[in-house]
Amino acid sequence: MITKNQGWAIVFATVLSLSPIGAFADHTDLQSLVDEAHALYKDNDDGANADYIPVLAEVDSSLFGVVIITASGETFAAGDVDHRFSIQSVAKPFTAALVMEQQGVDAIRDKIGVEPTGMPFNSIVAIELNDQRSRNPLVNAGAIAAVSMIEAKDADARWAFIQDGFSGFAAERLEILDDIYQSESETNYRNRAIANLLYNYERLYADPTEANEVYTKQGSLGVTAKQLAMMGATLANWGVNPKTGERLIQKNYVDEVLALMMMAGFYDEVGIWAYQAGLPAKTGVGGGIVAVVPGEMAIVGFSPRLNEAGNSVRSLLAIEHIANELDLSLFKGPHE
Repeated sequence: MITKNQGWAIVFATVLSLSPIGAFADHTDLQSLVDEAHALYKDNDDGANADYIPVLAEVDSSLFGVVIITASGETFAAGDVDHRFSIQSVAKPFTAALVMEQQGVDAIRDKIGVEPTGMPFNSIVAIELNDQRSRNPLVNAGAIAAVSMIEAKDADARWAFIQDGFSGFAAERLEILDDIYQSESETNYRNRAIANLLYNYERLYADPTEANEVYTKQGSLGVTAKQLAMMGATLANWGVNPKTGERLIQKNYVDEVLALMMMAGFYDEVGIWAYQAGLPAKTGVGGGIVAVVPGEMAIVGFSPRLNEAGNSVRSLLAIEHIANELDLSLFKGPHE
């Protein structure tokens, strides 16, 4: 008898098998498409910088970059792709991947959960309404729990494990943006409440203050659009970094990470994103979005202006444009 979770895995594997792998092979100039996407949306002034982390409101809102990195490591870029910005929630699937690699693929499902909450990413109500409490590792509650699951002797070792792992995905050393970290540390009262509440329900696996501190450092890591695209390309390349050749996550764990991204990666617009772009993706209030085409490429956009759901306006439009131009949606059948 097939269990519910096994059935979900079969469905997602079937979707992956139908994805238009190689669909963009005839498009010989990906650079021109990246340039086109950047030009189309660079003057779009919709949305506004996040301001609940005060320093994010000060980031130059005109910044905009678009990058494709293929699973073989080819890079195509336009705009402000070397500007460092805070990774924020785009970190979450990579922490989940590190937990899986350390403790097995079932650890996230059993100790956090994999279902969307249907509520805002920082919801406390979602914790109270659901017996599982944390629900999935791509919302704040589940992400703080994922950080707490990292097996380490203390907070410093836990942070070093995450920083080293993220740097491996990016193929370059990533460092904290001190101004972001300071601003977030001074204002993260809600996340402190979430950590304490999870601890009360025995769904946090380290001291709540320690877990929240490391979680704050994680979101304050600085990345460029190119570095983030390399992180995504590592997932597209089934867990092997295209630049270094290092395996960061086992191949048979990547589909679980991508499933999480598809189901819960786009805040409260995950349904419309799947409907219009059809790619696993993760967004962050720092302005970054990474989308993954399994076996083929990662597409990244960076721009600080966010819509009401907390997603980068220019980034989502640019990635959606590229996905549609190349027929990359995982829900489309193979091309004739």
